[in-house]
Amino acid sequence: MTAQAGHVTLVGAGPGAADLLTYRAWRAIARADVVVHDRLVPLEVLEDLGEHVEVIDVGKSPGRHKVPQDEINALLVRRGLAGRRVVRLKGGDPFVFGRGGEEYAACTTAGVAVDVVPGVSSALSVPALAGIPLTHRGTTTAFHVVTAHTRSGERELDDVAVACVTERAATLVILMGVSSLPAIVTRLLDAGAAPDTPVAIVERGSTPEQRVTRVGLDLAAKRADELGVRAPAVIVVGDVAAPGLLEGVSDRGDVGDPRG
Repeated sequence: MTAQAGHVTLVGAGPGAADLLTYRAWRAIARADVVVHDRLVPLEVLEDLGEHVEVIDVGKSPGRHKVPQDEINALLVRRGLAGRRVVRLKGGDPFVFGRGGEEYAACTTAGVAVDVVPGVSSALSVPALAGIPLTHRGTTTAFHVVTAHTRSGERELDDVAVACVTERAATLVILMGVSSLPAIVTRLLDAGAAPDTPVAIVERGSTPEQRVTRVGLDLAAKRADELGVRAPAVIVVGDVAAPGLLEGVSDRGDVGDPRG
């Protein structure tokens, strides 16, 4: 294979369940010479790869980055320039808080062909799997997705995110927010959010260990601490997170608000 034949495909692995990968994602993985994967991808999709396929784990966990992002970028470029068909397997969607844009730019800058296979983002899929519609007629017609982490660490919610809750203007979806939950609750309450604003925390969405915690905003951080809520989790704030919004929907592993 010549150097010109090298190619990198950024593949979204979805929220965790293997059967939520797209057909195009499965096909890209099956054709790969190299698979560079994150921590939260379904590893069963790698079980049938041939012995010739190089599998590289670059997964990050909260507070611990096994391989810095610059090194991941360089790894993709090196393998691509060497003529390999590289799959960069990323949780969720590569371009939704996945730093896929940085990896794409690194490849194009180095002259390596690159394309994207979109994935099912946890921001949309995990609430849906828990029976929580991000929009619902008569309740809300918009949603806003934020991450509680930046390159420098935890961050405060921006004014748009706060307004979604205080003005009941939209559903607020928070990714990577478990460790920041006490600060998030304080920020929203201080800004005037109603203490009983519904909150749903969905842990390990799409997996057999999925657990849904429903609670009012004022008790959200306390309840999460009592229950030992851990990442990965998606936090939904707004009226769509209220128990009983969709009659007949039963949350797998649901934990209710202690106030009843």
